[in-house]
Amino acid sequence: MENQKSSSKQIMLNYGLILGFVSILIAVINFAFGNVYEPHWVISVLGALVSVVFIVLGLKKLKESNNGFLSLGQALKTGLGISLISGIIYVIYMMLFTNIIEPEFFTRMAEVQEAGMLEKYPNMSDEQLEGAIAMTKKMSGPAITSAFILIFSLFFGFIVSLIGGLIMKKTQEED
Repeated sequence: MENQKSSSKQIMLNYGLILGFVSILIAVINFAFGNVYEPHWVISVLGALVSVVFIVLGLKKLKESNNGFLSLGQALKTGLGISLISGIIYVIYMMLFTNIIEPEFFTRMAEVQEAGMLEKYPNMSDEQLEGAIAMTKKMSGPAITSAFILIFSLFFGFIVSLIGGLIMKKTQEED
């Protein structure tokens, strides 16, 4: 049992680190193509697919290291661990990106969002626009962005782990 616990932690750490660094690689590629403020939908799909692949591979590895057995609880714990570690790594990258690489990120993002609002809602009154911009500024910043990244990472990891765990589940009682 102790070997399984250390194996589970090691799997979370390994796959979480790999997923975090692959997520950073995708973000850097997106930045290199100049799409950081309005990323193409393919970037989102690629990020989701990479997350699914690494979480499922982690669950598969845990099942293999546990003699072919995997409970739903183990799957959820491991998948959430992978998601948390990768989310923390991505938050660290995002802090470096917004403070060192692109210090005007939040200002430029607000400008892009304002232009998008004006384009999408041309009949918006000045008061409505100012209110929307004020809300956008409140919801963008390092702390809020970091919280959203971690919450979304854990939520997505939970869904993937739940589905993967239900598919791969095999307990000793089932034998």
